[in-house]
Amino acid sequence: MSTIKGIGTVLFALFLVGCSSDENYKLVQTTHTVESQKVANRSIEYRILPQDRLEVVLYKDPNQENMAASGELGQKMTSKGILVDTAGNVILPLIGKVHVAGLTQTQAADKITRMYKKYLNTPSVYVEVLNKRILVLGEVNKPGVVPLDKEKMTLFEAIAHAGDLTDDAVRNHIVILSNTSHGMQMRTINLTRFDTMNYANLMLRPNDIVYVQPNDWKEFRVASKNFTSPFETITKIAAPFVTLKYLSD
Repeated sequence: MSTIKGIGTVLFALFLVGCSSDENYKLVQTTHTVESQKVANRSIEYRILPQDRLEVVLYKDPNQENMAASGELGQKMTSKGILVDTAGNVILPLIGKVHVAGLTQTQAADKITRMYKKYLNTPSVYVEVLNKRILVLGEVNKPGVVPLDKEKMTLFEAIAHAGDLTDDAVRNHIVILSNTSHGMQMRTINLTRFDTMNYANLMLRPNDIVYVQPNDWKEFRVASKNFTSPFETITKIAAPFVTLKYLSD
């Protein structure tokens, strides 16, 4: 009986340790107060970053043949897009190096068009970032990368792409991380209350990270399993020896 009590005491102690350490299960925790509505009404047009991949299409005067590529009216520079190097530059036919980091797609297109005017009659350039995406992590059915073929996406669209929330999701504290000119910023969204929602706050920009936290019950289950699984293994290993001892007695 004393042995059983001793084992019970050890298990209880480990259970308490497990419950006290489950705070490491949730991501992006902070001791600072995070506002639920923090996004101001501002332009969300994407600005090009190093390591982006750009689709660059050059439209030229069909009567002019001075073109490095084929004679089509609209000519893509490359089918896979052009990589922006770590310095924020791209290398284009005829005009060479162009610094595009920090520019919107429209600004980049205007800059490249002006440079081509030195060589071509009435050129026109179209620029689009090919790798715009949003990351959805945590308690969703299909976490991962959500491709973005436009300038913005709502939080509801991102969750729909990720297969909806799981039953263990915390719905009143959705975390959104954004990399802004002022550094990494966090905001939280409560999807359970319509009267507290702000449309601007629901908008996501390219490279935003959406994290859906698990509820306390899932934390409890994970913590409990982490500390009981070693004992399950020990029990399976010890079972044959206990059986042999029982038979020998």
